[in-house]
Amino acid sequence: MSVEDRYFDGLFAGNDDPWAFRDRWYEQRKRAITLAALPRPHYRAIFEPGCANGELSADLATRCDRLLCCDTAAAAVTLARTRLSLFEHAEVRQGRLPGDWPNEQFDLIVLSEVGYYLDAPDLKHLIERAAQSLTADGQLLACHWRPPIDGCPLNARLVHDLLHEHLHLPRLVLHQEADFLLELWSREPRSVAALEGLR
Repeated sequence: MSVEDRYFDGLFAGNDDPWAFRDRWYEQRKRAITLAALPRPHYRAIFEPGCANGELSADLATRCDRLLCCDTAAAAVTLARTRLSLFEHAEVRQGRLPGDWPNEQFDLIVLSEVGYYLDAPDLKHLIERAAQSLTADGQLLACHWRPPIDGCPLNARLVHDLLHEHLHLPRLVLHQEADFLLELWSREPRSVAALEGLR
């Protein structure tokens, strides 16, 4: 069973940064690696489900023409809207995945620390919706904490295995550490060096 909304509401009750995204070097470094892993300097439209308080969102906003974020927790949506208030091209919606997946097209979808909160059927539905939402050259980046999390139906390896199995897309990036796993799949199979004529 997917993690219920009240879990996330509880995390944000009286705490505007429950994972210490702003203060922990681990989180700052992981964001930097996530941004560096993106093969393109700029995207037309990015979707970031599970945006929490918008720390990664603010960095993604500098790399696109349109940014859509969503979160299931009302407090997180309010925090993310405040964090992104300087970016006119950014929008934050409240919604629960996979049911509230937007009917829009994106050339980048970022699944950062969200997959293991879903059970396998919900994650497969999300992957299906994501694949339908990707443009002809679209990309999907996933990044997840590797140690097990109490109460989560899946772990990082299972999430990424399901993504790889059901996206049916070439994998351009694979970064693995003791703490987290980051992968990126793309409908444009050429590497950055190949696109720039270096190979």
